[in-house]
Amino acid sequence: MQGWELRQLDVKNAFLHGELQEEVFMKQPQGFQNPQHPNHVCKLLKSLYGLKQAPRACNAKFTSYLPSLDFQSSHSDPSLFVKVCGNDVVILLLYVDDIIITGSSSFLIQQVIAELSSAFDMKDMGKLTYFLGLQITYKDNGDIFINQSKYVTDLLHKAGMINCRPCSTPSKPHTQLLKDEGEPLADPTVYRSLVGALQYLTFTRPDIAYAVNYACQFMTTPTEAHVCLVKRILRYLKGTWQCGLTYSAQANMDLLAYSDADWAADINTRRSTTGYIVFLGSNPVSWQSKKQGSVSRSSTEAEYKALANAAADVAWIRLVLKDLHMFLPSVPLVHCDNLSTLALCSNPVFHTRIKHLDTDFHFVRERVQKGDLQVQYIPTEAQIADVLTKGLHSPLFVHHCSNLRLGYPS
Repeated sequence: MQGWELRQLDVKNAFLHGELQEEVFMKQPQGFQNPQHPNHVCKLLKSLYGLKQAPRACNAKFTSYLPSLDFQSSHSDPSLFVKVCGNDVVILLLYVDDIIITGSSSFLIQQVIAELSSAFDMKDMGKLTYFLGLQITYKDNGDIFINQSKYVTDLLHKAGMINCRPCSTPSKPHTQLLKDEGEPLADPTVYRSLVGALQYLTFTRPDIAYAVNYACQFMTTPTEAHVCLVKRILRYLKGTWQCGLTYSAQANMDLLAYSDADWAADINTRRSTTGYIVFLGSNPVSWQSKKQGSVSRSSTEAEYKALANAAADVAWIRLVLKDLHMFLPSVPLVHCDNLSTLALCSNPVFHTRIKHLDTDFHFVRERVQKGDLQVQYIPTEAQIADVLTKGLHSPLFVHHCSNLRLGYPS
């Protein structure tokens, strides 16, 4: 968002840095046995690879060191750390032994890297280009393009569909399958493995979020009919393997969300599907497609639940931005295409229609009344979150994908 430099670091032998809090013993390593005491064991003072305590000990060692460099842990995300020095900010994101560091001052970033390297065996990997399967490309105009094209290619090879014929959408419109429809698979392991891999791909591909979520609902006892759902997604990925998201550096820091629900979409349970997407400026930063936890008695109730989930995510993003010392210029705005839901958010007179709902759904009304959140009507044809709640015909699907800032590297 700010056009800051992104650097990547790697902690060498990260799990060997952790100090154990429990008493852990191990057999004498092969080739290093004490011939005088062959039955003795070693008491570990530090963690080793293979110990279940190793990841926690490593994380505790690193995170306990960061406050000495004036970093503060985010209250909203335990892997995020922020250092403020005058008007400059340095942000550090930690994932096991991989680190992303960015900030407003290149000098401060280099200083932090030097201080970390003096305490840990670090490798400075330079500009961020590849992180946990995400490929990052920098465009000439300053935009950042993120995709998982290598991951998609590997997935197609794994499924044996690298030469399959592409299709235009990840799911057919109005697709509805019973949980026991079709012949049960003799070995459901492959199905579960592919669907699990597709879930990770939704980090950069909101266009397949609904189709993957639908396929996840049949993980217990998948059938041949359910395999067709996964093959359809893979055929779509074959034709869009390079597709990804573009993020622009911009001054606009408005928080905007779109919330939608498909009422009673699941023919097995008659539960509705929630879909929402949150933009920071014009950049998509969070999205979800998920079956609701309970049956809704009306479309208004389903939309109200979806709106509450979107509002909760907006509130969390707002807290993360606060920890980053970035403040919104205006009240966050959530778009919804159901007029009855909008009335419920602002008018307590209609509470009898949803008085049976859990109280946690009603916090959206409280936030609207306090002025912390705005809810606004949007026509259904302009509802971007529609792509996260149901299968769409190709022209409308392509239109919404464009609004999601999905595209190809140039």
